[in-house]
Amino acid sequence: MKEKVIAVFDVGKTNKKILLFDFDLNIVSESEEKFQEVTDDDGFECDDIEKIEEWILSSVKQLIASEIFEIVAINFATYGATLVYLDEEGKRLTPVYNYLKPIDENIPERVYRRHGGQDEFCRQTASPALGMLNSGMQALWLKHKKPEIFSRVKHILHFPQYLSYLLTRKIYSEHTSIGCHTALWDFDAMKYHIWTGEEGLEFPPPVDVATLNEVNINGTKLFCGIGIHDSSSSLAPYFAASKGKFVLISTGTWCINMNPFNSEKLTAEQLDHDCLCYLSITKEPVKSSRLFMGHLHDVAVMKLNEHFNKDCDYYKGVKTDTRLIHLCQENRVKGRIYFDNDPFSREVKEKIDFFAFKSFEEGYHRLMVELSELAVKAINLVIPADNDIENIYLTGGFLKNPIFIKLISEAYSMKNVYTSEIFNATALGAALIIFESLNPGKMPSLNLGLNQC
Repeated sequence: MKEKVIAVFDVGKTNKKILLFDFDLNIVSESEEKFQEVTDDDGFECDDIEKIEEWILSSVKQLIASEIFEIVAINFATYGATLVYLDEEGKRLTPVYNYLKPIDENIPERVYRRHGGQDEFCRQTASPALGMLNSGMQALWLKHKKPEIFSRVKHILHFPQYLSYLLTRKIYSEHTSIGCHTALWDFDAMKYHIWTGEEGLEFPPPVDVATLNEVNINGTKLFCGIGIHDSSSSLAPYFAASKGKFVLISTGTWCINMNPFNSEKLTAEQLDHDCLCYLSITKEPVKSSRLFMGHLHDVAVMKLNEHFNKDCDYYKGVKTDTRLIHLCQENRVKGRIYFDNDPFSREVKEKIDFFAFKSFEEGYHRLMVELSELAVKAINLVIPADNDIENIYLTGGFLKNPIFIKLISEAYSMKNVYTSEIFNATALGAALIIFESLNPGKMPSLNLGLNQC
């Protein structure tokens, strides 16, 4: 007898995965593809959307033909800030433009001027001015730079909904894709910002992210979700299993801090310090901040290695030394060594006084003291004034760094600080969303992989 499963296409910028979840939401199969980037019609690098389309359609047919698994439902989780344009016949009109593609600053500036200036517009839309990373500005760019193509646009979809469209041929939008620094959503009015209508941008009205459609593929009926933005998807397991309010801190190259329980309006100061808001699966704002922590760490370690003549991975063997931590904290009052003294410093100093350290170990402990201090400043941006957060969950690459874990848990000693290891949390969230629609009231218990610090 075949095992019933939910398939999730987890489409990242680097890796594209297919994961199969059983009805206890355990992964029973996982495969991965990598596609070489191609160039768009301007010669700028972008994802090979034709290869991704072929991969999805052929993979679905193979899954349906499986002798081991019975595919009951499919969903999609993808990176954000990416739009797909369809014509009257539902055909894709353009490549999938890269959100790192440069944009003429005069294009968004026209909108800013009409709506209170850049600071006020960015506050309303909870979106720092990030060029093409504001996906709404991608559509405006297409209108101004490629008017012939734009004149043929009938529908504009975010990337997760386009991948779902490949199977359902239905046009949807949902809140998690609209609310990720798109500059499309008015967080004051909780609807599309008025500028989209002024510019003639027709986005579908948002529906519930758990929406399912029955499709018939090669004679097999199954359900298809409408897709979800990856950051919001990674939060979904914590919504389902956390006891009490929480902040999720996802560490790696970027340290992303997400608080779904902060209803305070985003301020101009917070925007200046890399804060923004997402929309969660519950259609509520998720206040988020970020720090380029992994990058800062790697740049500083490289300099430290050069001074002490150590191999690139030497720091991984440095043991937590409480005495050194206290020494570095005491010396910190004289000023920072790795970063300037701005509370929200974002760059490693060009010249660092490594002669202040007696050993590599002391220098590394001092780096982690300063880096953790910057991380705490960023985290505090998303903690509300009433500070009613009970739990802090730490995930990602820095879980392997015991000094960082110790410093963060000490900084939040009045809260429950946990490390959390959920493999493929983004895909799990996408499966979880549609599982609730498939099986109302039958949610399996989720293991968040918690260890209290």
